[in-house]
Amino acid sequence: MSSVQPKVYLEVIKQINQIINEDQLVSGDKLPSERELSDRLDVGRSSVREALRALELLDLIETRRGEGTYIKSFGSYRLVEIVLSFLLKDKNARQDLTETRRIIELEALKLACERITNESVRQLGQFIIRAKEEWSHGDLPVEEDYLFHKTIVESCQNRLLLNLWVSLVEYNKVAIARSLQREGRMPVSLSEHEEIFDALKNRDCKRATMAMKQHLENSRF
Repeated sequence: MSSVQPKVYLEVIKQINQIINEDQLVSGDKLPSERELSDRLDVGRSSVREALRALELLDLIETRRGEGTYIKSFGSYRLVEIVLSFLLKDKNARQDLTETRRIIELEALKLACERITNESVRQLGQFIIRAKEEWSHGDLPVEEDYLFHKTIVESCQNRLLLNLWVSLVEYNKVAIARSLQREGRMPVSLSEHEEIFDALKNRDCKRATMAMKQHLENSRF
């Protein structure tokens, strides 16, 4: 029985996803009840219940007592975070994550070159100013560094890329501090940020991409 149940449970999750697509359900919409899903999928209610429990654990749905089960907003998607909490314990996996971050950030930057707003450009300039102030006081501007990169990724206006990037970096913020702590790294990092900022301000995608690629290689996250 134990060898069969996982297969049923995984299949139910796939079928629930199909129902969401077929019914064109979006975040905030109510899912069919356990009974309806059981009848529609022709499986036991216990299998449906286990599938829903797994989806709730992944923060994809929420159950409201007395109301039913609803699809959660896209921004609450945490599957990547859950996976990363395990992956970051492995050295090879951490290297993969660093490589993935670079890929995501470079692609996001290319989109940001076309989509970034003047307000976001202004914010990038402010983060550089604040980082210089922190550094002049002998403090590492870890938060300013993080926000500089996050603002660029946000400017690509692709929420999936942003969610993936945030998940990768939130779990490894300590890597930013370690990178900036390397001897002679802080002034160079600030200079690289200024180069990226100036290229984005002028909507020079080629220059911005080259500057970001060099910056990420030098950062050794």
